[in-house]
Amino acid sequence: MSNRVEQHKHKKQSSPKKALLRFILFGLIPLLAAGYLFRQEIALLLFDNIVAPTIETGLAESYEPLPNKETKVIVQDAEPFTMLLLGVDQRDNEIGRSDTMIFSVVRPKEKRVLMISIPRDAYVNIRGASEHSRSHDKITHAYAFGGASASVSTIEGLLSQRVDYYATINFKGVENTVDALGGLRLPITEDLVNDDKDHEKFVIPGGQELYNGEDALNYVRYREDAGGDLNRTHRQVEFIRAVTSRMIELGNLTKIPTILDSLGETLKTDMPPSTMTDNAMRFLEHDDNFITSHTLKGTGGKRDDGIWYYNVDEEDLVNVKNEISRWLDPDLPIDSSSTLK
Repeated sequence: MSNRVEQHKHKKQSSPKKALLRFILFGLIPLLAAGYLFRQEIALLLFDNIVAPTIETGLAESYEPLPNKETKVIVQDAEPFTMLLLGVDQRDNEIGRSDTMIFSVVRPKEKRVLMISIPRDAYVNIRGASEHSRSHDKITHAYAFGGASASVSTIEGLLSQRVDYYATINFKGVENTVDALGGLRLPITEDLVNDDKDHEKFVIPGGQELYNGEDALNYVRYREDAGGDLNRTHRQVEFIRAVTSRMIELGNLTKIPTILDSLGETLKTDMPPSTMTDNAMRFLEHDDNFITSHTLKGTGGKRDDGIWYYNVDEEDLVNVKNEISRWLDPDLPIDSSSTLK
């Protein structure tokens, strides 16, 4: 008799545990699975209804059209457009130079982006700068001579293509963005050591799950491996991939207004806020291979002035121009027939 009573009590005590287990098995797990399967749809709803209106308000302070340049008006949503991204290294009381220059062709319909990285030491004709500047110099100096306007004009001349929109971001803004996102996943397998006497010294430890803003910025700036400028531009594209991937995680979408606040005066662009949010909505659904990247080929060496420059390969430059034209034609498909190698 006493054994049956004990067994009955045990059943009563265990029933809440069984109920919890049933809830997890039949309620919570399917809910989580549905959330995972429909995460892009949830992200779109969250972005469209909550995040986008706040973003447009925040971006209003960053909107800065260039003088004597008409902003492109996109007639159709699917129309490709070009954008120049400038990462500016600017310390206190300095004019700054554009250490990162990426000319992009955006295909909204296919959710694909072509990114052409231009090495900072490329020897080019500087256009749109002050009359006191040299006619030919490192492309990084165009910004120092005439700001974003000179950089845009110089790259338009180099690539024979119009820049529809530009965006500049100070490196401090890059650091703030990464920290606001809670860090980035970067492909760093071993320590990166920058210790040349002419460079800023730092060490980025390899094998970390997430890297903070300072380490992520140093990853972009690191320049002492054997690949030189080519590897540096590759890391810049990898950084953009990492930021994009981290940004669209559900938990980070609601942080975007905070990120814009952290950017403050470090971000400037002539893309209207509504255009930015419209394109952000489209790219919430991109696949992992949405970026096609290429770095202008060339060789390094000293010129008569004794300064080291990066001399752009003319054949590769022609191929890049042709590829840009192909991407800008909405009637041509984007496939594996790229002329870039």
